[in-house]
Amino acid sequence: MIKRLLIALTGTLLVLSSAARAEVAPGLVLLTENFPPYNMATNGKNFAREDNIDGIAVDIVREMFKRAGVEYSLTLRFPWDRIYKLALEKPGYGVFVAARLPEREQLFKWVGPIGPDDWVLLAKGDSPLSLNSLDEARRYRIGAYKGDAISEYLSDRGVEHSTALRDQENARKLMAGQIDLWATGDPAGRYLAKQEGISGLKTVLRFDSAELYLALNKATPDETVGKLQAALEQMRAEGVVDAILRNYL
Repeated sequence: MIKRLLIALTGTLLVLSSAARAEVAPGLVLLTENFPPYNMATNGKNFAREDNIDGIAVDIVREMFKRAGVEYSLTLRFPWDRIYKLALEKPGYGVFVAARLPEREQLFKWVGPIGPDDWVLLAKGDSPLSLNSLDEARRYRIGAYKGDAISEYLSDRGVEHSTALRDQENARKLMAGQIDLWATGDPAGRYLAKQEGISGLKTVLRFDSAELYLALNKATPDETVGKLQAALEQMRAEGVVDAILRNYL
C-alpha cells in the first residue's frame, strides 16, 4: 500500500514539474510597443507576436540576439505603462526601446544604444509659432504620449500638457486645433504623422534628446548582457546598424 502511494506521489510530482517547466518560456521575454519606425505591428494593431513585428529596433534586436546566441520571445503589447512595469518587476523580462534617463539608470540593465530620439515640439506647417525655450511653450496647449519619457520630462519641469494613449492621436489633435504643439520624438513623430496622412509639420523647438536602449530586468545575468552588448557593437562596426536605419528612413 505504501509502495503504491509513493509511486503515485512520484508520478504526480513529475507531472507538476513538467507543467511548471512548460509554463516558463526559454530565454528572455522581450516586450515592445507600437513606436514606428523603431517597432511596430505589421497589421497596425496593438498586439502582435514574433514575425508579425518589424521596425528598426526590432531588426537590430533580432540580429543582436542571433549573434549573441541568446534565446528570446517577442511580443508587442499596449499600453507602454504596462510593459514597462512588467520588465521592471519580472526577472527574465526586457522592454525596448526605452530612453536611458538618469532616473531610470539603476532600475534596469541596459543594452545599446539602439538609436537616437530627439525631442521636439511640432506645430502645423502654417503655424506662426517660434520658440527659443521650453519655458516659452508653457502658454500653449501641448499634447504628449502617456507614460512616455517625453511626458515625464515635461511633468518634471512643471510644463502642463494633455496626454494620449497613442502618440498618433496627437497628430490628429494638432491638425484639428485641439492642441497647439505636439511634444514627440524625431523621427518617430514625423513617421506617425505620415501614417495618418499628415505631412509638412513644423519643428518649433528641439528641446532635448535621448538614446534608446533595450532595458532588461536587473536580475538578468551580466554575462547575458555582455554578450548582447558585444554583438551590437560588432553590428555597428560592420555597418549593419546603419544599413537597417537606411532601410526604414
